[in-house]
Amino acid sequence: MEILPNISIYHYVIVSILLFGIGVVGVMLRRNALIIFMCIELMLNAVNLLMVGFSNMWGDGKAQVFVFFIMAVAAAEVVIGLAILMMVYRNQETTDINILNKMKW
Repeated sequence: MEILPNISIYHYVIVSILLFGIGVVGVMLRRNALIIFMCIELMLNAVNLLMVGFSNMWGDGKAQVFVFFIMAVAAAEVVIGLAILMMVYRNQETTDINILNKMKW
């Protein structure tokens, strides 16, 4: 028994494309590292939504287990990225990614 019988795979694809597009535009246009991290997460969630949609269409739950592992890895990525960003903010007092080009080792 389907919960939402009127929602087809096309709806999943359209919402996924919109979310992924918003994420790409955010990564390309914004210079704030926090916004870029959020846009990357938005793109990952768009892919996860599409995988769950296709998994529902085919009646197979393997993709949903894979989505769980993708979300766990994405959470670990955000934790490490935010730790690095906090260290950059402590040293440079900004989250602008253009300042990272000026940092020399």
